[in-house]
Amino acid sequence: MKNIILTGDRPTGKLHIGHYVGSLRRRVELQNSGKFDKVYVMIADAQALTDNFDNPDKVRANITEVALDYLACGLDPQKSTIFIQSHIEQLTELTFYYMNLVTLARLERNPTVKAELKQKNFGGSIPMGFLTYPVSQTADITAFKANTVPVGEDQLPMLEQAREIVRSFNGLYGETLVEPKAVLPENKSCLRLPGTDGMAKMSKSLGNCIYLSDSADEIKRKVMSMYTDPNHIKVTDPGDTKNNPTFIYLDAFSTDEHFQRYLPEYANLEELKAHYERGGLGDMKVKRLLNEVMQETLEPIRLKREEFAKDLPAVWEMLKKGSEVAREVAGQTLSEVKKAMKIDYFGV
Repeated sequence: MKNIILTGDRPTGKLHIGHYVGSLRRRVELQNSGKFDKVYVMIADAQALTDNFDNPDKVRANITEVALDYLACGLDPQKSTIFIQSHIEQLTELTFYYMNLVTLARLERNPTVKAELKQKNFGGSIPMGFLTYPVSQTADITAFKANTVPVGEDQLPMLEQAREIVRSFNGLYGETLVEPKAVLPENKSCLRLPGTDGMAKMSKSLGNCIYLSDSADEIKRKVMSMYTDPNHIKVTDPGDTKNNPTFIYLDAFSTDEHFQRYLPEYANLEELKAHYERGGLGDMKVKRLLNEVMQETLEPIRLKREEFAKDLPAVWEMLKKGSEVAREVAGQTLSEVKKAMKIDYFGV
């Protein structure tokens, strides 16, 4: 069996550091590892339209933003097929067939869907397209016979539902689809970064993100105003590092070398944590270190992004060519699915 990756993002805004540590950084590592036969990276504009159906211009504009973020972080169109979901019409047909393999009750129980529905505040007016998001995601994964899907922790319920649909299909029609497995970030702190405001999830809609494209001044402003430990009022007070976004971000981004460069009085993050927890270490000192770490991490990404942005027609040509390749692959899978279901009536 070939080793194939499928991953992607909804173009509802620029990508932030939660995307970066949650899956994007890992995607680049996997792309460059030489262990995979194919890597497919999808800009999921059709899924973005399920809750932005009244604002397609927003989705269209953000396709460019996401593509620039991809390229700036190191996704390489020579190694990965980067494509636009809505231009692969076979995905829609696969979704339609897979809908028969899952119940409405099961979709409503999906923890990721439930959390998103609560955040979107649809009330009783839930778009059907949004509710069937896990089915659409299954079509995306299986169309390319992906057995590996790099995801953040919050996407695990979606992938489990995809696995269920694959097993149902293969049980009914014979072994046709490939069952995927998740690849999580190796650093547990990267599973889900909290927002800069201390909220459990970094979210574009909540405005608590540090974006990959943020300027140096914007990064500094956001870091220096971050939520910390509300009970760490005085420097002498013992502090909490486990639920403190500044330390969670340091867990995700800092290395011992950062301490050598920017805070040599501590050998590593564990020493810094120990000092904060026993008291005697101020939040501003921690934030100054975090700012240095974030600036060093994000500056090369920002500079590469600015270079790619100078030739947007080339970026769109890359997306067009990637979509053509993806359409051909998805078409082959659709033919196999229809044959397994015995609905290939005319042999095509």
